[in-house]
Amino acid sequence: MTIDTGLAALSPLLGERLSRSKPDLDAHATSETHFAPVRPDAVAYPETTDEVATIVATCAEHLCPVVGWGTGTALEGHALAIKGGLTVDFSRMDKVIEVSPENMTVRVQPGCTREALNLALRDTGLFFPVDPGANASLGGMAATRASGTTAVRYGTMRENVAGLEVVLADGRMIRAGGAVRKSSAGYDLTALMVGSEGTLGLITELTLRLHGQPEAISAAICAFATMEDAVAAVTDTIQMGVPMARIEFLDAATVRAFNAYAGEDMPACPHLMLEFHGSETQVAEQAQTFGEIAADHNGRGFRWSSHPEERRALWSMRHNGYYAILQSKPGHRALVTDVCVPLDRLAEAVDAAQTDIATSRIDGPILGHVGDGNFHAILLVKEDADLDEAHRLSDLMVRRALDMGGTATGEHGVGIGKLDYMAAEHGAGWDVMADIKRTLDPNNILNPGKLVRLNG
Repeated sequence: MTIDTGLAALSPLLGERLSRSKPDLDAHATSETHFAPVRPDAVAYPETTDEVATIVATCAEHLCPVVGWGTGTALEGHALAIKGGLTVDFSRMDKVIEVSPENMTVRVQPGCTREALNLALRDTGLFFPVDPGANASLGGMAATRASGTTAVRYGTMRENVAGLEVVLADGRMIRAGGAVRKSSAGYDLTALMVGSEGTLGLITELTLRLHGQPEAISAAICAFATMEDAVAAVTDTIQMGVPMARIEFLDAATVRAFNAYAGEDMPACPHLMLEFHGSETQVAEQAQTFGEIAADHNGRGFRWSSHPEERRALWSMRHNGYYAILQSKPGHRALVTDVCVPLDRLAEAVDAAQTDIATSRIDGPILGHVGDGNFHAILLVKEDADLDEAHRLSDLMVRRALDMGGTATGEHGVGIGKLDYMAAEHGAGWDVMADIKRTLDPNNILNPGKLVRLNG
């Protein structure tokens, strides 16, 4: 059995939708961050679940690795074909299948992006809240258990995926979960698949939970003298029950990058960016309450607005933060960290990371989701020696986070970038994950080399 014979067996099924052209292979060889390009042997573009099932069954017969691909925005090398084989690109499976306003759910194909879904929902009074920044595919977001700027109020993909259709490693298709609000019927296979990074199955359909579009939205921004002051303001706000929809922080280096990228003039010090959802009265009250709390913690320059244009400009700046930081150092690429710690240790973790970066040879602006205790250092590298230093800094941050009772990855996932930390974080639990992988994928064809390590 060889990869080539497996691909040859798929040719009659897919025709021109099985590509081995250099442009297609190159387009599926890279990631958003520092990982070296790795080309697959071929790229398939299925259009139905039945085609995906046939693809996987054929690849299983020929021991050909299979790697799912959404939009290629994952940050830990999840979609790189590091063992060769076939990349399954879901861009042609991008339909919104059914919206159920009464159940507040929607069924979508995996290639549908979050922006396309919300565009389709705009006249229903509902929206899908999980917002990782990138216009990622919903299948990819479920596979990596993504979250983002709105998780502090609406949760992550874990809370917002109600059901899945999945093709397993032998070509069987299963359904897990659905529109029903609760069930005690057996193992929670939906939860197992969410965050499995394509190592246990390929997601071919999702049932997602929707939320009501808020009557009013206000956005705010505030500067602080120190990170400790900013975190203290957030902690007090959460404890008072103010229902923040988003709360993000930026360090001084990130603010300088934003200023250069977007033509802003924010003072070069830590900032919080916030958003409140509710009625017009509620969002005004929430903004006022936060302003008072911020003032108690040396906040300055607090301003808020309900004007859509101003809100969009604020969050566009945050969503483009990664690119603003890259533009601040032309010719550089990035290693992006993703640690998450208990909220009461966040200021300490960020301060320690800033100290490590300040004494290193490379730059690393920091931003993140302060309401979740999750932050990212964008470590900028140009040469191999820079990348070695970035790995050293990242290692310090991860091991410190684990010592604080945190995690190596709050939202980006494991992929290949965080493999070395799984044993330290999970202990024997990581062995159990490997056992599950062996049971569901005994030939290790689904995204091999990611999330778990198998002996043999």
